[in-house]
Amino acid sequence: AELYWNACDIYREAQHAIYEDANPEKIYLHGKMLACFAGLMPFADHPIERVEIPFEGNYIQGIYHRVPGVARAAAVLHLPGMDQTKESRLDPLHHPFVMRGLHCLHIDGPGQGTSNIRRIWLTEDNYPRAAKAALDWLCRRPEVDTEKLAVSGYSFGSHWAMALAAMDARVKAIATAAATYGPKTPLFEVASPRSKQIGMYMTNIHDEDEFDAFAARLLVDAHIPGVRCPALFCAGEYDDIAPLRDVVDIYGRIPGPKELWVVENGFHNPTNLPNFGNTPFFGMLADWLNDALAGRKPAGLDRQVVVPVRGGAGPYTEPVKGFRLPERMGQDFAGLTAAQRGPAGPR
Repeated sequence: AELYWNACDIYREAQHAIYEDANPEKIYLHGKMLACFAGLMPFADHPIERVEIPFEGNYIQGIYHRVPGVARAAAVLHLPGMDQTKESRLDPLHHPFVMRGLHCLHIDGPGQGTSNIRRIWLTEDNYPRAAKAALDWLCRRPEVDTEKLAVSGYSFGSHWAMALAAMDARVKAIATAAATYGPKTPLFEVASPRSKQIGMYMTNIHDEDEFDAFAARLLVDAHIPGVRCPALFCAGEYDDIAPLRDVVDIYGRIPGPKELWVVENGFHNPTNLPNFGNTPFFGMLADWLNDALAGRKPAGLDRQVVVPVRGGAGPYTEPVKGFRLPERMGQDFAGLTAAQRGPAGPR
C-alpha cells in the first residue's frame, strides 16, 4: 500500500508540471496517478470511495474517507492547494481526520486535478459553488451529521475555505493552513514564476495581462464579515506567499470566534516541522475542528499564538500580545532608549 501511495505522489508531481490542455503525456501521467491511488484503497484501515459530484453540467471528482463502524459522525470538506490534488498531502493510510472520528471528503475543485482534465477551469467565483455542491453531496450521506460540517483549506484552499464559510451557513467551523488569504501579488509576482504558470493553466487564461487583472480581483475582503463560525488560521512567520502583515490584518477583521497560529521561523508549508513535533500537522487541525464542533470555541474567542521552534507546547503555548518584538516577549513597546536618543534627541 505504501508503494502505491509513493507512486501516486510521484505521478502527481509529474503530471502537474505540464501546463497544457489535452496534452497526451499529462493525460497518461494523471491516469497513472488515479490508478495508483485506486490500488491503495483496498489496503486502508477505513472505507475510501472515489465519488462523482454533479456540478453545473459536469462532475467534480472527490475522494471520500469514511469513519468505519459508526452510524453518524461529523464530516470535513478538504480543499487542496493549487500544487495539489485530492489524492495528495493527507496520508490516506493513516488519515488524520478519520483517526479522530471525522469523515473527510477531498475534492478536485475547478482548476485542480481531474477538473483540469475535464476542462472545468477556475473562475473568480465557481470554486465556492463547487464546494457547496460537495457539501450537498455530504448532506445526502446517511452517516454524516449534517449539523456538524467543517472545512479544511490548505494553501490556496485556505482562500476558498473563507469564502465558503461566509456563503454557506452549514459550515460550522473552518481550519486553514499555509495561508493564502491576502492579495495574490506575492503568490504570482514574488514567488517562483511557476506559480503564475500554474495559475494561468488553472484558469485557461493565456494572456498575462488578462491573468494579472484576474488575480488582482481574487480577494477575500468581501467575505470577511460573513465568517462567523469558529475559524483557525495558521501562517508561517516568514511566508513570502502570505506576508504576516496581510494575515494579521485579515485575521483582525474576522468577526467570529478565531484563533491564529504563527509558526515561528516558518515559511509556507507547516508540515513536519519541529514546531509541531515533526508531525504531518493535520491531526492538530482535526483536533481543533473537533473542539469547535463540540462547542468548545466560545463567542469572543481571539487567541493568538506563536508556535515555537523549541520548547513550549506547540499550538497550545500561551497566547502573545502581538507577533512582533517586543510584544511577543510579553513586553510593551517603550520607544527609543536614552542611548538611542542621544543628547540631541530624535530629529
